[in-house]
Amino acid sequence: MFSAICLSDKQTSSDFKYGLEEKTLSLDAPKPNETVVQVLAASLNHRDVYIMKDQFMGVTTGGVVWSDAVGLVTQCGDNSTFQAGDRVLINPGRGWEKDAEGPENAFAMLGLNPCVGVAAEKALVETNEIFKCPEHLSNLEAAALPLAGLTAYRAVFSKCGIKQNDNVLITGIGGGVALFALQFAVAVGANVYVTSSSPEKINKAVALGAKGGVNYKDANCMEQLRDMLNGGLIRAIVDGAGGSLYGQYPSVMKQGGVIANYGQTSNEPITFSMYQVAQNIELRGSTMGSRREFKEMIDFVDHYKIKPIVSKVFKGLSVDSVQNAVDLMESSSQFGKIVVEIN
Repeated sequence: MFSAICLSDKQTSSDFKYGLEEKTLSLDAPKPNETVVQVLAASLNHRDVYIMKDQFMGVTTGGVVWSDAVGLVTQCGDNSTFQAGDRVLINPGRGWEKDAEGPENAFAMLGLNPCVGVAAEKALVETNEIFKCPEHLSNLEAAALPLAGLTAYRAVFSKCGIKQNDNVLITGIGGGVALFALQFAVAVGANVYVTSSSPEKINKAVALGAKGGVNYKDANCMEQLRDMLNGGLIRAIVDGAGGSLYGQYPSVMKQGGVIANYGQTSNEPITFSMYQVAQNIELRGSTMGSRREFKEMIDFVDHYKIKPIVSKVFKGLSVDSVQNAVDLMESSSQFGKIVVEIN
């Protein structure tokens, strides 16, 4: 038996349609293609907040929440190549093996029925969906990596093809995906610029390797960015906000530039007109990534010894700790990932 935090019809906060409840669950013995993982730490994503606010597709209650975790292998199926004690990361997606264009099958993510989440003391997972964790990562850093790291990796490399000396703009710095995109692009030698409404977050991004940043609420922010570029132009934009700035991006972008959009948190429509078409600018949607890209992302993090930025850690698995993590993300005051230490 083990404890898990599940989505509930009973509210634990008036700000959310759904609440959380702690359940005691049983675990079946692993099938030949399955592995039991003792969860050490789990982390929160914006998706988990959207689920609780009923702003995500297909929400049903009763299932274990969250999709990101690091853990120890405790029991292996007959076909496993892992051993008890191996520290592993769990791929948060299902139904997408390797196709570069998109999922081969119906795509789903852990943390929403029918995919069991990882805000629990234990998880039973398909063995081909777990990968050894880089040794340089702490448990808290490792838990922060899966979904946001995968989303950033696909946007930065599979979609934008960012490389050394590229000028890159990453919007909304401070969130998990944006920070990983910054770290990944800096690692390969790109010149990265960021946007935020917080001067403090821009300064923190510069400390992580960004060349500079602008406040997206400033009407002259694109002119300021053009001055920072000193005659250069942006080749790629990694964006999770959407919104009205799309109409101004061509003024700082080179011919044939690429925009990878992985979210639209501003809730403002995107403008894509003949202005962008005339500059051969491409807009590419980007969501999560394949199992192959997940493995590539872990290898990349291991090679460059990238350490995820952890903003806040809550101790212990409980309704209170998980709800507190959700409330913090809802406030948008974090810089980095929010993690719950479980075991």
